[in-house]
Amino acid sequence: MRHLKLEIDAQGIALLTIDAADRPMNVLMPEMEAELAEVVAQVRGDQAIRGLIIVSGKANGFIAGADLKEFVEAYERGTTPEQGAERSRKFQRLFRDLETCGKPVAIAMNGLALGGGLELCLAGHYRVLGDNPKAVVGLPECGIGLLPGAGGTQRLPRLIGVEAALPMMLAGRHVKPAEALKLGIVHELAAPGDEVAAARRWLESGPDPRQPWDRPGFSAAPAAEFVAETRERTLRDTHGNYPAPLAILNCVEEGVPLPIDAGLEVEARNFGQLLAGPVARNLIRTTFINRGLADKLARRPKGVDKQPAQKLAVLGAGMMGGGIAFAAAQAGIPVVLLDAGADLAAAARDAIAARLAQDVAKGRLAQDKADALLARIVPTADYALLADCDFAIEAVLEDAAVKAQVIARAEAALPATAVFASNTSALPIGGLARTAQRPERFVGMHFFSPVERMALVEIIAAAATTPQTVARAFDLAGQLRKTPILVNDGPGFYSTRVVNAYINEGLQLLRQGVAPALIEDAARQAGMPVGPLALADEVSLDLGLRIAREVAGDAAGHGCAAVLERMVGEARRAGRKSGGGFYDYPAGAPKQLWSGLAGLYPPAPVQPAVAEVKQRLLYAQALEAARCVENGVVTHMADADLGSLLGWGFPSWTGGALSLIDTLGLPVFVAECRYLAERHGAHFAPSAWLQAKAARGESFYPPLG
Repeated sequence: MRHLKLEIDAQGIALLTIDAADRPMNVLMPEMEAELAEVVAQVRGDQAIRGLIIVSGKANGFIAGADLKEFVEAYERGTTPEQGAERSRKFQRLFRDLETCGKPVAIAMNGLALGGGLELCLAGHYRVLGDNPKAVVGLPECGIGLLPGAGGTQRLPRLIGVEAALPMMLAGRHVKPAEALKLGIVHELAAPGDEVAAARRWLESGPDPRQPWDRPGFSAAPAAEFVAETRERTLRDTHGNYPAPLAILNCVEEGVPLPIDAGLEVEARNFGQLLAGPVARNLIRTTFINRGLADKLARRPKGVDKQPAQKLAVLGAGMMGGGIAFAAAQAGIPVVLLDAGADLAAAARDAIAARLAQDVAKGRLAQDKADALLARIVPTADYALLADCDFAIEAVLEDAAVKAQVIARAEAALPATAVFASNTSALPIGGLARTAQRPERFVGMHFFSPVERMALVEIIAAAATTPQTVARAFDLAGQLRKTPILVNDGPGFYSTRVVNAYINEGLQLLRQGVAPALIEDAARQAGMPVGPLALADEVSLDLGLRIAREVAGDAAGHGCAAVLERMVGEARRAGRKSGGGFYDYPAGAPKQLWSGLAGLYPPAPVQPAVAEVKQRLLYAQALEAARCVENGVVTHMADADLGSLLGWGFPSWTGGALSLIDTLGLPVFVAECRYLAERHGAHFAPSAWLQAKAARGESFYPPLG
């Protein structure tokens, strides 16, 4: 066997070691499944075997779950619900054979056991978990659009109760050792390295090799009221966009009251429906596979030696500059934080100190570590302190003239070998680079606010930017633990262009008499974190107006700059930073839509359906993302999808802006865009390029070979 090793000692105790060949961590896969079936048959049939202990041969944990690529390929190869259900049944039968083999089975878990890994453990009669801080157990399948399909939805509720198991599965929550013991997920905690010894002691006690649910009189029927309340809350939170939570609820409500084998069949049917649907494929491909590749810097130029930043200059100590400095200091990088006045730079450092003090007070950070982090940040107004910085990021006012002045002064002080990055959100990098002495060392690094929480950084290469410079930007992104995407230069790059399309569609709806509350509610029901009017307030309406003019002279804004001009000029409302925009922000109370909007843009007597508003808001973004591909701004589909999910919260159930189009199918998307263009404006008209792509039956992602 390639992945398993079975050893039987003189006392008849069999030790099964799982060690996936050519994998850094154990994952369940078809080849391992077949080997495990052989072992179970041997344990059942060999009278010399008194009991079985299952352990991991990997030092980093037990089993991390299933091979996610298999699930992506299942959808793309046209898996039917029945085929998906049969995939579930195969593992169910295997684990059922294990727990009914007539021999006691103990699981010695040396670390994390997630998804199918925990489901295997639950099929054992006794579970020992190593008491180490990196050990966690959980069933996180809901987060990838699936459900635990190897018995997890049936065994966990029967083991720890529905009221504990259901929220855990719906949230995909990881549980640490102490809680796992308290809940009853595991029977015993052992010191790291003693898991097998503890499992052996249990086997030597002559235990009953039956699960609780296989004993007479067992019952675990869920409380109807609890399930109903959970279903109502789940629908409210997900707006029905994510089928997995509802499928898990179905499994628990319908399956747990039944005998275990009947309950497993309920689970298999629900799993098959999810595997045959697009949401699981979308979530897995973008949020796990493609994000994992991006975090490993897969798009970094090849053949360039790694060169991490040794000392960072951050020019501009505002919210963005302060956030970048904080992230760099967290990563262990010394930072010179420069602003026009030393007091401004010091105030930014003081704000960071206040955040660190809160973390210390709440026990999240040790005082010595907070002190060391803060010591890495040197606030100043003196450009001479940049002399030994090998990387600089400017984060000053979004004004080309102001940026040009800062670039000139900084370059005069920086070493000639330093890389210079601009954190602009819309100004073309090529234009800024023309003001620089060394345009080949100039690159865009667009961070997202708040920097310390937002994972994405958009790296923008201009025509003169060398691969070596791009590589160094990727290296810094890796140091900062950010997820980088690579896009080409152009007004608004990728993220700002598509966000602008979203905001503009919200403004267009407002101009057309759609009630502001309907616009915002429809956006949230579609899965956006905030509505377009709220997002416009966060960006700030005056900046949004400047971007609308700079990106395309409002050619793509279909007159929406007029709405911003009216809000900023006539109503004197520039967004949240000024105290009010489309929303009011009362002290100590939730924001609320500004009542004066009705006077500026009275709602029409007849309002559109919510579904129509949702479609317009999502399609406006997807269409602009497609234009970015057509224009060569985006050359890698995964970058577009990751950027949309991580940058501004495009609904994850879609997999991203381009995955939404592929899920619909290009011919369907193009036809629906034509319909929207006829009804709501030429900005929805698909280009000749997109129409030709649809006519050829193409998609944005290449089909499986």
